[in-house]
Amino acid sequence: MRIGELAELTGASTRALRNYEREGLIASERAANGYRVYDERAAVRVRNIRHLLAAGLTLADVRCFGLCLDGDMTTAPPSPAGLRIARDRLAAIDERIAAQMEARDRLARALEAVPVASA
Repeated sequence: MRIGELAELTGASTRALRNYEREGLIASERAANGYRVYDERAAVRVRNIRHLLAAGLTLADVRCFGLCLDGDMTTAPPSPAGLRIARDRLAAIDERIAAQMEARDRLARALEAVPVASA
């Protein structure tokens, strides 16, 4: 199937698909006219990639799942390595949230110190 068909089938944009390919997550052949051609397994991989990205993982995290991307990740039990990756990503997200909350609180305190007439 061509890139547009894969995009329509999976809900991914063609830009995202080209990015997944650049990252080595999916592969294509080139037709004589230069168009990318994907086999049917690419749809499963793309759906799994999108599932993991929607869960908060990064493309670097997703790359660690390798051949697991070829199965049904939504119903398969998580592997110890997959759980470690997810826990590490959750910790990183929690750190970013904490830093953003601190910045928000500093800004709120600074605004509270401004006289009302200046607002």
